[in-house]
Amino acid sequence: MSGIAHDLSRRLADRAEAVCRHYLSNGRRVGRYWLVGDIRNTPGRSLFVRLQASPKGPAGKWTDAATGEHGDLLDIIRGSLGLTDFADVAAEARTFLNLPHPELDPTSPRRRVIPAPSGHVEAARRLFAMSGPIVGTIAETYLGRRGITLLHGTGNLRFHPRCYYKPDGGPTETWPAMIAAVTDLTGRITGVHRTWLAPDGTDKAPVDTPRKAMGDLLGSTVRIGVPDSVMAAGEGIETMLSLRQVLPDMAIAPALSAAHLAAILFPPALRRLYIVHDKDPAGDSARDTLLERANAEGIEAIPLSPALGDFNEDLQRLGIHALRTGVRVQLAPEDVARFLSLTP
Repeated sequence: MSGIAHDLSRRLADRAEAVCRHYLSNGRRVGRYWLVGDIRNTPGRSLFVRLQASPKGPAGKWTDAATGEHGDLLDIIRGSLGLTDFADVAAEARTFLNLPHPELDPTSPRRRVIPAPSGHVEAARRLFAMSGPIVGTIAETYLGRRGITLLHGTGNLRFHPRCYYKPDGGPTETWPAMIAAVTDLTGRITGVHRTWLAPDGTDKAPVDTPRKAMGDLLGSTVRIGVPDSVMAAGEGIETMLSLRQVLPDMAIAPALSAAHLAAILFPPALRRLYIVHDKDPAGDSARDTLLERANAEGIEAIPLSPALGDFNEDLQRLGIHALRTGVRVQLAPEDVARFLSLTP
C-alpha cells in the first residue's frame, strides 16, 4: 500500500462506524461490527466490518463471508460508489475526511494535473468524485418538492454545490447540481448526468438547458439498487424515483432518454424487465424496441404506463395512493407481493 493510501486508510479507520453509516447505509451495527450484504451496499449480513481495533485486527478491516473478499475502508468507498481509479477513491476519502486535495495546493509539486477533455469519461468520474451525498442538500429539497422522499440506496446520486454550466455563447456560470453516475453492468462509471438546480432547491436552475449528460452513455444507465432477476428501466431520474416510492425494493435504471432506454444492456441474471415509458411518440418507440430486444433474449418484458405524462406527474398530481393503484394492476402477481409497498 502506498504512503498516501496507508494514511487515508488509517484516518478512515479512526472513523470506521461513520464511514460505514455513510457508504454502507443498508447495513447495521451488531456489537463491534457493521454488517451488510456486500461491498456495493446491498442489504444483508455477509460482509462484516470491524469497527474497533481488537486482537483479531485493526478497525476498518472487512471480510465478505460469502465470497472470501477482504480489504479496508478505501475498498468500501471504491465498491459502494463504483469507482475504478485510485485517484477518484482518494479524492472521495479526502472529501469525507474534510482534507485538502494535494492537486489543489498551489505549493504542491503534484499540482500540474492534465485536465480531462470536456465530456470525457475521466472528466465525468472526476466530477462525481468531487460531489457529495445528497442527504441534507438542496438536491434532496428538489426531489422532495417533486414528491420523492425515499432515497435509500441512491449512492449513484450526489450533489455538487458549484457545478460549471456553460451557456451557448456566454460565460461559464456555476449552479448547484444533482449529479448522477452513469455506470455499465460492472458498476464502472462511464459518464454523469447533471441537473442544475435553483439555489433554494425549489426547481431546476433558470438556464436554457438545465439537464445535460457527458461521457459514454450508450448501453449504460443510472443504476439504483442491485438488480437480480427483476428490474425496471425508464427514461428520467425523477420518473424512476417516483416509481420507487411505491416499489422501494425494486432495482431501477434511469437511461436518461428514450433513445438510450431502447439501447440499455441487460444484466446477466435478468428474467423480467418492467419498461417504464413516457406517454409520447419517443417513449412509445423506445418501449417497442426494448420489448423486442428483451423477448429475443428470453427476458419477459412488461410495459408500465403512467396515467398522465410520466410517473412523476402521476405522483405530484394524482397522489401516491393513485400511483400505487395504477402500478399494482400492471405488475406480475408475484411481484405485487415482493415489491409493492402498502404504506403511504
